[in-house]
Amino acid sequence: MPVITVKMGKASVEKKKELIEKLTSAATEVTNIPASSYTVFIDEFEYDSIGVGGQTLAEKLATK
Repeated sequence: MPVITVKMGKASVEKKKELIEKLTSAATEVTNIPASSYTVFIDEFEYDSIGVGGQTLAEKLATK
């Protein structure tokens, strides 16, 4: 049973569903392992719990 794990900021249910579908499809295409064998885990984090370049992601997004 192959497992795909994604760690990311918060996302809508629709975006997570799309991500799961596309990751599974790509992995199936590359490995020839059936989609039904894949499990996808999404670990979500608040943007203030993610650091990029010495700043929280919340800070970086606020300056855009």
